[in-house]
Amino acid sequence: MGPDNRPLDLEWLEDFVALADSGNFSRAAEARAIAQPAFSRHIRALEEWVGADLIDRGAHPATLTPAGRRLLPLVEDVLARLVAARIKARMAHDQSVASLRIAVTHALSLSFLPGWLARLEASLQLGAVEMMSDGTAACEELMLQRKVQFLLCHAHPALPGRLDEAACPVLRLADDALVPVCAPTPSGSPRHDLRQDGPIPLLAYGEASGLGRILRAGLGAAARDPRLHPVFTAPHALLLEALALEGRGVAWLPRILAAPALASGRLVEAGDASWQVATEIRLYRQHVDMAPAAESLWQLARLDDAPA
Repeated sequence: MGPDNRPLDLEWLEDFVALADSGNFSRAAEARAIAQPAFSRHIRALEEWVGADLIDRGAHPATLTPAGRRLLPLVEDVLARLVAARIKARMAHDQSVASLRIAVTHALSLSFLPGWLARLEASLQLGAVEMMSDGTAACEELMLQRKVQFLLCHAHPALPGRLDEAACPVLRLADDALVPVCAPTPSGSPRHDLRQDGPIPLLAYGEASGLGRILRAGLGAAARDPRLHPVFTAPHALLLEALALEGRGVAWLPRILAAPALASGRLVEAGDASWQVATEIRLYRQHVDMAPAAESLWQLARLDDAPA
C-alpha cells in the first residue's frame, strides 16, 4: 500500500523498469506485451502512488526525473528480491513434497524401521526420508495435523486408536507380541519368574503409553496380579529394556525389540505364552492424495500387508 492506502500493482514496477531501460513508451509497451495506452496508464498510476512525477515526458528519449532516478534502483532491488523469494519458496515446497515424512514409535524406530526401509529400497528409490520418533499419542497427533504422511506403530485389534477412529487407511505389516522378559540368573533361569510365587518387581509403562494400553487390555485381570508391584515406570520400551538388562525387574517388551537380547541370553522370558499379548505392526497413511514418492511407498508396502 502507498499514500492514502492506495494499492500497488507489481506490474507497474516492471513497466517502470522497462521504460527506464528503453526510454520510449512504444518500445517499452511492446517489450511488456501490452497496448501502449494501458502501459501509459500503469506509469501514471505508479506516479500517483508515489506522489511525484517519475518520467520527464518532454525529453526525447523519455528520461527519469530525480524522483524516478532515486526510485529505480530500489524498484530493481525489490523485484530481484521477490524473484529470489519465489525461487526459494518453490525449492522449499518441492523438497517438502518430494521427501517422505514418517512418524515412528520409539520401539519400532530401532527394531523394525531400518530393515523395512531396506526391503523397500530394494524395489523403490525412496529419496529423502524424514523420520520423527515419539510415543504413540504424539505420533498420532502428527498424523492428525498432517505433519507426516505415514505412521508406523504397534496396535491391537481390540484397542482402536485415534487413527482408526478417523478411518485412516492402514496396512498390517507384521505380527509381534509383548513378551515378559528379565535378566537371567548365572544358571540362565529367569531372575524374576512369573511361574513362581512371590513378589515380582515390575518395570511398567506409564498410563499414556500406547504399549501400556495394549498390555493392560491384552492381559486383562492378569495385569492386576497382586504379585506385580511397579518399581519403575517409564513411557518407552527402550528405557524399560535397559532397566531389565540391569536386572531391575520384569518388562513386557515387543519381541521384535527384545529379540537380540533374547538371542544372546542377556534377557530371558519370564513367563509362558499365557503371559504374552499379541500385537500388530501397522502402517497408517493420510486420507488425501500424497506426493508420488509417498504413493509409491504405500503401493509397495501393500505387498507386505499381512493377511488377516
